[in-house]
Amino acid sequence: MNLKIRDYKPKDFEQVDRLWKDTGMGGDERCDDNKIIEQTLNLGGRLIILEDTFSGDIIGTSWLTTDGRRIFLHHFGIRPEHQGKGYSKKLLKESLEFAKSTGKQIKLEVHRTQNLRAINLYRKYGFKYLGDYDVYIIRNGFG
Repeated sequence: MNLKIRDYKPKDFEQVDRLWKDTGMGGDERCDDNKIIEQTLNLGGRLIILEDTFSGDIIGTSWLTTDGRRIFLHHFGIRPEHQGKGYSKKLLKESLEFAKSTGKQIKLEVHRTQNLRAINLYRKYGFKYLGDYDVYIIRNGFG
């Protein structure tokens, strides 16, 4: 397979959205649309695409956003049929290089019971568990 790492283009959204839904990282309740992606990119983020250049299929993503203090790693995943082939390492290395270039810390959240393979990858690349933090979110706005 010929793999290429590149930056997101708006025309990628349909494939990216499908990948996120197929991997459990997406869904309409998350409100991740092209407009939100573009906003995060304009604020200094990056959405990295792992593409099969032969077929044109997007097989992985790594969405990095910033609050000005930290880089947040979101929606890091590989299409289910391509998992276990080492592609995530290539994608994570590129993500960490981007974060390093900003001079900011990098932070991520991962489901602890559903993603043992991902947790092991993140630990291998230097991520440390922060402890007993609980994460809360309001998804449906404030109205």
